[in-house]
Amino acid sequence: MPKTKLLVIGLGQDLRGDDAAGLEVVKRWQAEYPETAGDPELVVELSPLPGLSLLSFLECAEAAILVDAVQSGARVGTVHVLQREDLAAFGTDARSAHGWGVAETLALGEELYADKLPKRIRLLAIEAGGLELGSQLSVEVQAALPAAAQKLQELVLLLRQPEAGNEAETQQAGVLN
Repeated sequence: MPKTKLLVIGLGQDLRGDDAAGLEVVKRWQAEYPETAGDPELVVELSPLPGLSLLSFLECAEAAILVDAVQSGARVGTVHVLQREDLAAFGTDARSAHGWGVAETLALGEELYADKLPKRIRLLAIEAGGLELGSQLSVEVQAALPAAAQKLQELVLLLRQPEAGNEAETQQAGVLN
């Protein structure tokens, strides 16, 4: 079975405040960039509680962008762009509301299925404030959505190219305020 060129997954629970940031960024990106989002070589998924099933999604892709909310101690609404190599260190203190967090799931995937996972994985993470059940997105996260959707577009354009240069990809990593 051929692999999807690029997979974009929005992660989060829409009933837990800022945890919905990943879902909202992907939805906004789809609305603002419909031509890119509709590319037949691109698969877009919204996943509220992926846990270990995230690995099943990733096995089917050549490259992937995961969009999620995190709590790392940075200012609420900060947009982080992390490369695959950065995820383990970032995940040590960052928390997820999805049971198994993205960093932990990818670490397990590396141990069990390293040859099946995409070599190019990015995490577009929005710093979350409240994750309480029944709450809505914070003002800070709402304000970060346009920049996060634009960054998602940039990452999609970069990663849908075959083996984009490491230097260009490295320049995309970092933090937006």
